[in-house]
Amino acid sequence: MKEKITKKMTVAEALKKHPRTAFVFIDYGLHCVGCPMAQIEQAETIEQAAKLHRLDLKKFLKDLNKAAKKC
Repeated sequence: MKEKITKKMTVAEALKKHPRTAFVFIDYGLHCVGCPMAQIEQAETIEQAAKLHRLDLKKFLKDLNKAAKKC
């Protein structure tokens, strides 16, 4: 299995390492996956994105890692 997605991983890292997670981001209303700023490695972490969008971080990470296993 590839590297597990953690709250400290950036959105860009998650998308680069686990492309199928894009569907999870979109399902959660984070349409930033297509945004040029989301592609910058030093950009927002998963934790920051969850906080900003008022998401349940544990559930969000669980769903991201579930999708990552399918990559």
